[in-house]
Amino acid sequence: MEVILKDDVKNLGYKNDIVTVKPGYGRNYLLPQGLAMLADKTNKKIVAENVRQAAHKADKIKGDAQAIADKIGDAAFEIKAKVGETGKIFGRVTTLQLADALKAKGVDVDRKRISFDQEPASAGEYTATINLHKEVKHQVRFNVVAE
Repeated sequence: MEVILKDDVKNLGYKNDIVTVKPGYGRNYLLPQGLAMLADKTNKKIVAENVRQAAHKADKIKGDAQAIADKIGDAAFEIKAKVGETGKIFGRVTTLQLADALKAKGVDVDRKRISFDQEPASAGEYTATINLHKEVKHQVRFNVVAE
């Protein structure tokens, strides 16, 4: 089943991509949630026209994403967490905490665009990937320290 994505879907594709999915996934999840529409002849023409008109806007959005990545640079962020005697974290370090640390440095990033390369389980240094644009991904280093 071919569908056209109306929004970015993790591990599937980006907005306006034409992707092939299993019929049940498309019919039971993507279409009812409003994440996709059927890729028939008419919808393909409409999307092609929209993509053509939005091409110059996309360049600006990509430039803004690259500017954010350059602003973050190689900065290392510090996230405080409750840590036991063995160095293990009580609870979890979340993407929201990393987004707040970025915001404190003047960079506003949605927490949903951040993913940890390795889930923080103890105090130490970790990396996270920020998906700023489909062509701009940035690695961020952060340290988990005891409160």
